[in-house]
Amino acid sequence: MTTLVQTAAKSTVLPFIAALFLGLGIVTVAGHVQASALHDAAHDVRHATGFPCH
Repeated sequence: MTTLVQTAAKSTVLPFIAALFLGLGIVTVAGHVQASALHDAAHDVRHATGFPCH
């Protein structure tokens, strides 16, 4: 029973840590990029997915 509890705890902690690092990385990169580059990237994604933006 103890092994089952430890395995369940490990299987929930690792994805949480990975998501935390991924999220912090995205926020860090987005915080240091120029505003025009973010706008252009969002604009291109909108066009690629078929959403009008003008």
